[in-house]
Amino acid sequence: MVALMLILFLVAMFISVPISLSLGMAAGLALTLVSGLPNMISAQMMYTAADSFNLMAIPFFILAGNLMGHGGLSKRLIDFSNMLVGGFSGGLGIIAIITSMFFAAISGSGPATVAALGTILIPGMIKAGYGRSYSSALMATAGAVGIIIPPSIPMILYAVQAEVSVARIFMAGFGPGLIFGGLLLMTNYYLSQKKGYKRPPDEEVPSCSWDVIFSLIMPVLILGGIYGGIFTPTEASGVAVIYGFIVGAFIYRELNLKNIPKLLIESTVSSAVVMLIVMCASLFSFVLISEGTPQRLVAFISEITTNKLAILLMLNIFLLVVGCFLDAASAIIVLTPILLPLATAIGIEPTHFGIIVVVNLAIGLVTPPVGLDLYVACGISKISLEEITKAVWPFLVAVLIALAIICAIPQISLGLPDWLGLK
Repeated sequence: MVALMLILFLVAMFISVPISLSLGMAAGLALTLVSGLPNMISAQMMYTAADSFNLMAIPFFILAGNLMGHGGLSKRLIDFSNMLVGGFSGGLGIIAIITSMFFAAISGSGPATVAALGTILIPGMIKAGYGRSYSSALMATAGAVGIIIPPSIPMILYAVQAEVSVARIFMAGFGPGLIFGGLLLMTNYYLSQKKGYKRPPDEEVPSCSWDVIFSLIMPVLILGGIYGGIFTPTEASGVAVIYGFIVGAFIYRELNLKNIPKLLIESTVSSAVVMLIVMCASLFSFVLISEGTPQRLVAFISEITTNKLAILLMLNIFLLVVGCFLDAASAIIVLTPILLPLATAIGIEPTHFGIIVVVNLAIGLVTPPVGLDLYVACGISKISLEEITKAVWPFLVAVLIALAIICAIPQISLGLPDWLGLK
């Protein structure tokens, strides 16, 4: 049944069927043709996969990110970062990275981060003399931090699949996110020096207004409320929506109430895409698990080697390859039940493994042919995928080094949640 399902999935992808439908159709047909189960069973499994309190956070965080982008919060974060580092060599690149790290603490999505910030920063970098492909590649890679620094939609999906604490894996993302962003900052500084992207005159570095404090409070409010035990991550997503609306509409007054229906529709469509992936990928995963695929994988790998480092290397290579073709949501739902038993068998703590998975798939956002961040950045800068692919390689090397550090030193991920007693 697994062989038939994989063949159907590959055929569907080859004829350009969307990934979510490819997963669902392949699994559904395999179940019907081989097991003889009625189609109603597949429908019930898909419904059950989406029936989760934790998953309710996804549409709210998507809406919060849209409110932030249209309500002036992202623009003020850019101004704040410009005030801090705009005078340095490669300052606009630094601004892109730092602002992405701030924005990641609200949106939880890589493509959303690139879309919200790139429309301002990519044209700004090009106007300041940065290369068009360089600006796009940097923004795309910086946006990938959106799924590493909490709150993160892929982290929520992993927590549901692996049955680990959402709060624990959220807190585990801070250290890796800083490593990821820090190496991007170093790479940008080196390349800016090499390419001649010098610091601007002091009079060209603007200051930011006092009301940026409302943008900076938002991640503190959300994450502080979660870790302070005031509300759950799902409740925090609702708080983020209310706060983003109040600040954008009544404090910054940039959120036009006439645009609210449009934002709601955009957020609904984005949420529906994610939830369809959740449902279809869960059905695909069910077939793999019911056929004993995780146990077979563990046995197969054990026959090859029992060395922890060798197995960890194979897992990372596999996840990087998967990230080139599958979006993060699909990959996490399909692969977590299969790979987690292998990871725990070699002594990798489930939360640490979740971070490894998310970082690998964050890198997948900037690797062709299905690098969503690359496509968003290309759409903004009007360049080809080939051009941005050539420019993104130095940044890919930097984030691969970050991945190696995160894998080698578990305490980067586990130190903070362990210290806070999050189990």
